[in-house]
Amino acid sequence: MKKTQENLYLLYMVFAVGLVTANAISAKVFNLGFSILGNPATLTVGAICYPITFLVTDIIGEIWGKEKARLAVRFGFICQCIATTVIIIARYLPPVDNGVQDSYVVLMGQNWVFVIASLSAFLVSQSWDVYLFHKIRDNYIFRYGSRKGGRWIWNNVATISSQFIDSAIYVLIAFGLGFKWLFNYDMRGIMLSMIIAQFLVKAVLAILDTPIFYIFTNKEE
Repeated sequence: MKKTQENLYLLYMVFAVGLVTANAISAKVFNLGFSILGNPATLTVGAICYPITFLVTDIIGEIWGKEKARLAVRFGFICQCIATTVIIIARYLPPVDNGVQDSYVVLMGQNWVFVIASLSAFLVSQSWDVYLFHKIRDNYIFRYGSRKGGRWIWNNVATISSQFIDSAIYVLIAFGLGFKWLFNYDMRGIMLSMIIAQFLVKAVLAILDTPIFYIFTNKEE
C-alpha cells in the first residue's frame, strides 16, 4: 500500500467501521460446536469483525509509524463513544411500534456494564497492541538492520497477546462483575471457557490475516 494521506484516511475509516460494527452486532451469540472445560464454547458475532481493527492498526503502524497507529486508537475510541451514545438515546425515544422497540432493545440496547466492558477492553488491548508491535519491531530492526523476515513476528505476537487481553477484560467486567459470576463458584468455569473460546477464535483469525498484512505492507525490505 502506498504511503499516501488518502490511503491513511481510508484505513482510519475501515478501523472505525469495523469497531462500531463489531459492537453493534455483538448481541448475537452463537455456539462454536465444541466444549471447553465441560461448558459449551460460545462467541459473539462481533468477535469475528473485531480482529479487523487490529489488522488495520498494524498496517498503519508498519507504514506510517506508531503515532499514526495510536491516533487510530484514539479516533476509534471517540467513534465508539459517539455510536454508543446515539444508540442509547435512540432507545429512549418514544416508539410508534412497541414490537420494533422491543426488538431494538434486545439487539441494540446498551447495558452500561457491557458498554464499560467494551470500551475498557478496546482501549487497553489496542494500546498494548500498538506498544508491543513497535517494541518488537524496533528491537528486531536494531538487531538485524532491517525488517526482513520479521514482519510476521511482531504482527502475530502483538495481535494475539492483545486479543487475550481484550477477551479477558471484556468477560471479566461484563460477566464477572456485571453478572457477578466472579463471585459465584459455579459460574467461574463458564466465564473461563468464554475467555478461552473468544481468545482461540481471535488468535486463529489473527494468524489467518498475516498474508493480508504482508500484502498491504509489501514494500522493499
